[in-house]
Amino acid sequence: MKLEEIITVDPEIQFGTPVFTGTRVPIESLFWHLEKSISLDDFLDDFPSVTREQAVALIEVASEVLTRSDFFKFYEIAA
Repeated sequence: MKLEEIITVDPEIQFGTPVFTGTRVPIESLFWHLEKSISLDDFLDDFPSVTREQAVALIEVASEVLTRSDFFKFYEIAA
């Protein structure tokens, strides 16, 4: 899945907060749910406009970024 199919950043949607594409659901809400030990299924029930494919793809993207051997260099560029 392409990144554009997962995440949208648009100043007209939620003041530019990254959201799941095609929704107004902030990306942050998935991580908040997981942090609180709320299951992916419950997250998807809470936000039916987000597809399972989008949520899983986002977790995969986060994993790829955070497990890079050059993470700190990557982070410095992104920050």
